[in-house]
Amino acid sequence: MKISTNKYLIVITFLLIFVACSTKKNNLINRTYHTKTSRYNILYNGDVSLQTGLKDLNTNFKDNFWEILPVENMPKLEEEMMPDDVKNPSFERAEEKAVKAIQKHSMNIAGYEKNAQMDEAHVLLGKSRYFENRYIPALEAFNYVLYRYPNSNKVYEARVWREKINIRLGNEQLAIKSLKKIVFDKKIKSQDLANASAILTQAYLNLGIKDSALMNIKIAKEKTKINEQKARYGFILGQLYEELKKPDSAAIAFQEIIDMRRRASKKYTIQAHARLAQQFDFENGDTLVFLKRFNKLLEDRENRPFLDVLHHQMALFYDKQKKHDLAVSHYNKSLKMRKNDEYLVASNYRNIAEINFHKAKYEIAGKYYDSTLTKLSDKTREYRAITKKRTNLDDVIKYEKISKTNDSILYVAGLSDVEKNNYYSVFIEKLKAKDILKKKEEERLAQIALEKQSSKSNDNDNTTNASGGRTKSQIEPPSAGGKNPQSSNFYFYSPTNIAFGNKEFKKKWGSRELKDNWRLKSFQSNNKLANAEKQNENNSKVEATDKEKKAENPAYKVDFYISKLPKNKKTIDSLKVERDFADFQLGSIYKEKFKEYELAAAKLEKLLANQPAERLILPSKYILLKIYEIIGSPKGNAIKSQIINEYPESRHAQILQNPNQENKDNQSPEAVYNALYREFENGDTKAAYEKVLKCIDDYAGDEILPKFELLKAKILARLKGLEEYKKTLSFVALNYPNTEEGKKADALLAKDVPALEKLTFNKETKGTWKIVFFKNTNATVEIDTLQKKLEVFFSKNNGQIKWSNDLYNDTTNFIVVHGFRSKQATESTLHFLRNDEDY
Repeated sequence: MKISTNKYLIVITFLLIFVACSTKKNNLINRTYHTKTSRYNILYNGDVSLQTGLKDLNTNFKDNFWEILPVENMPKLEEEMMPDDVKNPSFERAEEKAVKAIQKHSMNIAGYEKNAQMDEAHVLLGKSRYFENRYIPALEAFNYVLYRYPNSNKVYEARVWREKINIRLGNEQLAIKSLKKIVFDKKIKSQDLANASAILTQAYLNLGIKDSALMNIKIAKEKTKINEQKARYGFILGQLYEELKKPDSAAIAFQEIIDMRRRASKKYTIQAHARLAQQFDFENGDTLVFLKRFNKLLEDRENRPFLDVLHHQMALFYDKQKKHDLAVSHYNKSLKMRKNDEYLVASNYRNIAEINFHKAKYEIAGKYYDSTLTKLSDKTREYRAITKKRTNLDDVIKYEKISKTNDSILYVAGLSDVEKNNYYSVFIEKLKAKDILKKKEEERLAQIALEKQSSKSNDNDNTTNASGGRTKSQIEPPSAGGKNPQSSNFYFYSPTNIAFGNKEFKKKWGSRELKDNWRLKSFQSNNKLANAEKQNENNSKVEATDKEKKAENPAYKVDFYISKLPKNKKTIDSLKVERDFADFQLGSIYKEKFKEYELAAAKLEKLLANQPAERLILPSKYILLKIYEIIGSPKGNAIKSQIINEYPESRHAQILQNPNQENKDNQSPEAVYNALYREFENGDTKAAYEKVLKCIDDYAGDEILPKFELLKAKILARLKGLEEYKKTLSFVALNYPNTEEGKKADALLAKDVPALEKLTFNKETKGTWKIVFFKNTNATVEIDTLQKKLEVFFSKNNGQIKWSNDLYNDTTNFIVVHGFRSKQATESTLHFLRNDEDY
């Protein structure tokens, strides 16, 4: 009877389950079954997958703290993903669960949904698609919730997420309009209000409206109950205060993050410490407290993943205090952490470069600038600025080397003979001491290397096996019979054994020749005596050789250096001219390119003290005057008076007396250059040459100077020929290598000049003939007379034949008659011009 009852119960249970599985019947059992199954099974697992995906996203996402943080992290778009990047599978799994819940448990009967969990399923579907960057399908899911479930408790959440998608699609204005209605709705829950305010903040940030963004992120921070969001929103709040120039409010916001302690992620806490450090008052603040706080952070084991940030801030602290050695030490420690913050690495390299630049270590600075550029995006303004600075640094390195080298040579060359001997004697003593230390260090390193090699060899050959016996040598030859190569233990197959045996033999028997009766005592005595004599002889030879080497070393002789000093006045003058020009260029570069006014003033003051060539004095004083005006030095008045009184006709004096003069009559440097170039092209070469020389003096130190120098080269090519053209082009290429004109001059020297040098006169007779009259350029009366005669002749005889007045060089003009078709016609015309009384 009991068995029959159980059978009936089993059948009834299966019937009930079968009936409940139907999604087309609106019964209590059906609704309860599908609601509970979807809620506690499928949707639960889907929500777990979504939360897992979000956790992975927040853990792996690399925030850029150098910019205002976005309010939420998002996966990379497909086109932004690297080959080794993979999509987060948790979001896909969450979508699959949401779809499964809708497909298998939706009870859409007569146009009404009877399963109360379907709004949850569609919200989960929309969220998972959103984090897969599939915004349009996600938008459809949220719109479905708003359309089909207007009374759901998920309406506000769906509305906020819909506006998130609008912002992702670039519809910020539409999102702001809708979100304003949401945040002012009194029925909205606290967390939904926080989410709405946060996404409204993002919309304002995208539009650049930072004050409105600030107001909304405050609300989001206050209303959210999630600590991760509270810390992130607080950090964004501090960043916005910084952007709006409110450092005190920013400091309060960052301090609140620090006060959250373990409730905030460590990355926000450390970055908040870094932001507070940037606001530290290095002049009036308590540096001891600052150092104590940061040293404590550095010692905390939990902060190890963020040591790059902490060391960078310590370096900035020491940098501001002008303790550059400590600053560089911490910059290098930050670099050793090898984190993924590319801009932090670039900042470390850049700051080390700046320190070396101000220490006049320009080559080292250039290398660090190169490293900086490898870590910056080539599309940023900072990249372009550092690239320009690095290019200009090449000129600084070049001219600083010339200035220092020539300064040193000129200084020593100007000493008396006794002073020169003393100078180089001190130098040689220092050199010897340095060489001795270097030799000792080399010997020490060689000894260490020898000991390591010996230790390694002993380890390989003298290791013991488990039974206490020695293992076979690793370099033993293979044995016969095809046995294992290491099966032989023959003594002479081990180099270590051989070396050890030789050492033990000499220790016991001494050095003996390979002869009969080598063990006899008499032979040993004779052999010892011979060995001793031989050893003494070798030692004497070594000592003699060392003495010869020392005696032969020219670097230890005073005459070696004195013989290299210039003695010819012409050579010394050329070194001085080169040094003065380098100092002038450095003064201009420091002022114009680097804005290093103190350095520029020092170079120009040194130049003027060295009594340079006349052409450098006026532009140097004018540039120095401008620097004094910028830094507010009282020395400017004296320089200004000198320029006006000593050079009253100069362009610089006219500008100082009448500041508006430079802008009158279109007399900007570019306008002057363009007018002069047109004059040159129109054939007035000599006048253009005189003007270009004046412009080179007037615009010395100006950025347009290379243009005038290149124009001068072109003019000289016509006036003085190819050799002068080459010489002037070389000057432009060497002195302005990083300018467009310098590169053009270098290209002309490489291609055009060699082609011109290969040109030769072709002696073959052409189809046309010419008459050429050679006239001195200064013989203007003769030239005018000849031109008038030619005008009269050709007006009467043949209007088709023409003539021209061509400049050949700076002393000769060619009056050329063109258009003759035969030699006879040419000679006839020439004969007529010479003999006719009218001509």
